[in-house]
Amino acid sequence: MNGSEQNVIITAPQSKTPAASRDPLLEPFRLKGLVLRNRVISTSHASMLDDGGLPLERYQRYHEEKARGGLAMTMAGGSAMTSPDSSWGGGQLDLSSDRIVPHLQSLSQRIHRHGAAVMCQVSHLGRRATAYSGNWLPPVAPSRVRETRNRNFPKEMDAADISRIVKDYASAARRCRDGDLDGVETVTGGHLIGQFLSRRTNRRTDAFGGSLENRVRFGLMVHEAIRRAVGDDFAVGIRFVIDEAVEDGSDFEECLAFASLFEREGHIDFFNCIFGRMDTDLSLAEQNMPGMFSQSAPFLPLVGQFKRETRLPVIHAAGIRDVATARHAIRENLVDLVGMTRAHIADPHIVNKVMRGEEERIRPCVGASYCLYKKVQCIHNPASGHETIVSHIIDRAETPRRVVVVGGGPGGMEAARVAAERGHGVILLEAGARLGGQLLIAASASDRRDLIGIVDWRGDELARLGVDVRLNTYAVAEIVLADNPDAVIVATGGIPDMEWLEGAEHCDSVWDVLSGVVPAKDDLLIYDETGRQAAVSCALHLARLGRTVTLAIADDTLAIETPYPDRVSFRKRVSELGIRVVSDVRLAKAARQDNGIIARFRHELTGAETELSAAQLIIERGTVPMEDVYQELRARSSNDGVTDIALMTGVRAKGDTPSPIVGSFELHRIGDAVASRDIYSSIYEAYRLCSQL
Repeated sequence: MNGSEQNVIITAPQSKTPAASRDPLLEPFRLKGLVLRNRVISTSHASMLDDGGLPLERYQRYHEEKARGGLAMTMAGGSAMTSPDSSWGGGQLDLSSDRIVPHLQSLSQRIHRHGAAVMCQVSHLGRRATAYSGNWLPPVAPSRVRETRNRNFPKEMDAADISRIVKDYASAARRCRDGDLDGVETVTGGHLIGQFLSRRTNRRTDAFGGSLENRVRFGLMVHEAIRRAVGDDFAVGIRFVIDEAVEDGSDFEECLAFASLFEREGHIDFFNCIFGRMDTDLSLAEQNMPGMFSQSAPFLPLVGQFKRETRLPVIHAAGIRDVATARHAIRENLVDLVGMTRAHIADPHIVNKVMRGEEERIRPCVGASYCLYKKVQCIHNPASGHETIVSHIIDRAETPRRVVVVGGGPGGMEAARVAAERGHGVILLEAGARLGGQLLIAASASDRRDLIGIVDWRGDELARLGVDVRLNTYAVAEIVLADNPDAVIVATGGIPDMEWLEGAEHCDSVWDVLSGVVPAKDDLLIYDETGRQAAVSCALHLARLGRTVTLAIADDTLAIETPYPDRVSFRKRVSELGIRVVSDVRLAKAARQDNGIIARFRHELTGAETELSAAQLIIERGTVPMEDVYQELRARSSNDGVTDIALMTGVRAKGDTPSPIVGSFELHRIGDAVASRDIYSSIYEAYRLCSQL
């Protein structure tokens, strides 16, 4: 395929149920020369799966899975480099030389064979680039205005810089065409074209600054050069900010005026609408890529208004997590193509499940922002980003076995689900009255309520698979062995780590308070030694109930182990609610004093001791494994409870595993029953282990 050919995606006929045939999400759409098979796409994002700037096997398999799953188009190359001075230090596709072309050809072949299209984002970061890694070149920008988030001072572009970078855009787009991709998009926003458009970042007094017409000049030059390089039949669009949402930036009306000028020049074929800015952590988290604290699809109404006042096709992706919202966006003509990018990290087979009438089986995006923290690893889909290691499709075992899983938290539920998908007979023993484990406590904090989707989805899958779930069953060795298991998976989790502290008997855990087992008093001191979400979520929850809260942390930064969108949003809300934060202190002792607690802390840097008092001291320090049943079963197991790490991680094939000690069943433990970790670790461990059973 080359730039002179009409670029049409031809898909194999797909059977539709009567309901599916009327679904607006499944209607085809023509975009330039492309005929897209439905209205669902995945937009460009930085997956961090490249190898030295090239889309090799990991990168290709990640995008291919979404094509296999039925979407119309996947867009690669978030912030892909057009120029050597457009690096943020790694994790971008490098479109600045021809070495990438054969790898783009391989990527496009993989996507096309599944009936989907593939585009790539081409961009120059401008002031968002870094001078201190990558190619060690100074960032360039319209004016010498430093970005808060990136922190580099850019060089003000001269005529030579402008000419060079315009040519680089065109060359990058031509490489995408030569790589048999179906189109490209540029970016306004916080990237270079947008830096020229916005009065916040463009202080120039020459032909590229001042008036609206001058500020759009660079962007028009870029797109004219791209069009000359790729030809008339290649799709070219802009990821376009429709409102900067800041006083000295471009408002909706000015962005409409820019859009009109781009349309008038005739070099672009679509707008991919985004909102707000990305030059601070907060604007990135609550505008450009809305995270856990944002409502679903927050900018969809404004995008619909933009579409009514422009003529080119409109794409939009921002917090559109579920099929119902996506369907609404298409049915109400708010967009032409709907981006479900993070939703496809949670479940790359969304469209196929809709086609098969299995919409209820779609693994939900729960808005945890884990994919932004650990880059395309979903908090509860262990295969995303690991396509070269584990499969999204679970193979059936050659010989069905009887498997007993002890513990119904996220790890135990995943172990039971995967074992049942393998065709094993599975019994799940849970001591509580509900499945969910620690997640039930986490989801009780209002900011994290959507995490319950992790539990609900697995509960439905266990029911579908016929897993024998036994609630209110405290498993001791005799109960486990009564079912004559061939394999036992211990996923009993842990209990709050409190015993290390002198005076722990005077304290409560975050679990105690969030679960309601222990009432919260009016004057609270919360101590956090993990940097995770639990303590700060508890602090926010209690402050909203009118309690006075002080948060003492062992780290220098609040919520340091959380995704960066959540971290800044936590900090914002802590400030809004007037929660006092004392950092760099480690709790040494607690004692009762009068009607309250006095806590002694030691400063991490100076060693100086200080005391804080409150009516109640609440502690978060992770968990201690609950391992009683595991230890009871070890001597009776065939493997002494030792999990073959080489087998689980794929270093050694199953047939190469040494013969176990003589015994009747193999025993394994996973998740917090081993060590205090996060939700993803438990689920990933369960998946890797049980896919080998």
